[in-house]
Amino acid sequence: MAKYEVIEKFEDQDGTVYEAKKAYPFPANKKIAAARLKELSGKNNKYGRPFIKEIKNEKDKN
Repeated sequence: MAKYEVIEKFEDQDGTVYEAKKAYPFPANKKIAAARLKELSGKNNKYGRPFIKEIKNEKDKN
């Protein structure tokens, strides 16, 4: 699975709060549906903005 970083604080469907600049999901081996990753990384959610971004390499973390 690809690595993701939270770009804006949010509360996930299970009640877990993810802070900005932290890894998503936590723990890293947690299973997340591809549709959910797409929803959180795009604007097609009830808030109309992305909450996570894919980290393609370590340079993207900054």
